[in-house]
Amino acid sequence: MSKVYSLKTVQHIPVSIEKAWDFFSSPANLQAITPSHLGFQIISQHHGEKMYAGQIIEYKVRPLLNIPLYWMTEITHVEPQRYFVDEQRFGPYSLWHHQHHFKEVDGGVEMTDIVHYKLPLFWLGDIAQTLF
Repeated sequence: MSKVYSLKTVQHIPVSIEKAWDFFSSPANLQAITPSHLGFQIISQHHGEKMYAGQIIEYKVRPLLNIPLYWMTEITHVEPQRYFVDEQRFGPYSLWHHQHHFKEVDGGVEMTDIVHYKLPLFWLGDIAQTLF
């Protein structure tokens, strides 16, 4: 059985909590904040302008060898200007749970991302994690 991995990143953004939330809670900005090498493209026709619990967003990603993969996530929790959570429903991971936290601090916003994920293919996924 393969492992569940986790990543945590913390960034300081020199803007108001309102401005940070408006930007990061808009599905239209997801492509702008995703690394370009992933070939991320939203393909949903009805994903809405702001995130809400129960929202489904569909994408194509090209994480490896430029091979397109279908990915569907659901926004499962939203507390405006505090956090939202997206979880994979279909896609390249066996598990994907991504928390986005926002906290007002001196000089701006502290944004914390916490991702728990599990790669497919059991021990082959663990080898791929080590290599890539």
